[in-house]
Amino acid sequence: MSTAPATADVGTVFAALSDPHRRRLLEALGDHPTGASATALARPLPVSRQAVDKHLRVLERAGLVASARHGREIRFAVRREQLDRSAAWLTELADRWDQRLGRLKAAAESADDHGRTRAAGADHGRGGAAPATPEGAP
Repeated sequence: MSTAPATADVGTVFAALSDPHRRRLLEALGDHPTGASATALARPLPVSRQAVDKHLRVLERAGLVASARHGREIRFAVRREQLDRSAAWLTELADRWDQRLGRLKAAAESADDHGRTRAAGADHGRGGAAPATPEGAP
């Protein structure tokens, strides 16, 4: 197998996944559990085998695929661990944002409740006196 890092920077992973051809290659590799060559992957695509090879190398540097020599050809296979780590990072990020938004909502609701309480207290602070009448009113 290749010497790609076990854990790539999440930015490298998302940069690799930003290209639609690389995402398509990753999906195509999912249909080949034992791996596939760049030549086999290039057949249904509107790009050259060399372009496919370059895209596969980007995916490999990101830790998303691994390469291994099988006779005269090099086969590429998905490295699921890196996809799982990236998905876990996104889930953790989403959880942190949910917590932040929950705290913000609670703070806004608390401020709103506090404002209502102050307004109600101000009405009671008049001691129940009759409302002031405009000048000249009977």
